[in-house]
Amino acid sequence: MEIHWTILFALETVGTIAFASSGAMVAIERNLDLLGVIVLGVTTAVGGGMIRDIIIGNIPPALFQNPVYVWMGLITVLILFTVIRFHPYILGGEFRENYEKIMNIFDAVGLGAFTVVGINTAVNAGYGDYHFLAAFLGVVTGVGGGVLRDIMADQTPYILRKHVYACASIIGAVCYILILDKIPADWAMVSCSLIVVVIRLLATKYRWNLPTATGKHNKGDES
Repeated sequence: MEIHWTILFALETVGTIAFASSGAMVAIERNLDLLGVIVLGVTTAVGGGMIRDIIIGNIPPALFQNPVYVWMGLITVLILFTVIRFHPYILGGEFRENYEKIMNIFDAVGLGAFTVVGINTAVNAGYGDYHFLAAFLGVVTGVGGGVLRDIMADQTPYILRKHVYACASIIGAVCYILILDKIPADWAMVSCSLIVVVIRLLATKYRWNLPTATGKHNKGDES
């Protein structure tokens, strides 16, 4: 059990840092002030878990009962804001390229981690036999914060337009539910997180996208 929670905490930490960074970067590029950067960054990091908890009636949501991930997100946002404030050249050129590569890996890990965390939460709340609900909660936990970020930033949610993002979470969630009772919980958790990570990284590398009705994709989808 201790190993289980250690692995879970490590994955959630990486995911929180990555998601908080992505939210903060969107806010910075939108030229929001410090408060705006904090709100978008922290919301991206913990928003998915908040939506999940509200759906299953876990009130108040876990982020208020144990705000450790809120603090992680806040510290991450403040560090990123300070660094860019005094070194704005990071937003362009080679620095930005390397940053995005690292954050993409972190983001993939976070998506995988939060997907299985969402399912674990459903199981622990007594909804393990409701497979559709458990999978839905896993996906919501993984992508919900990003959806809130994009809505607040007035842009089309990333998960609806780019690199099979939500699909990776859905596949990982289904795999986790299918094998959860068949192999040790730690192995199931890590294996399904890795499935999500691999799909996300391959989708980014090879620019996999779901088809659109017009056959065209937004310019931003080519990055």
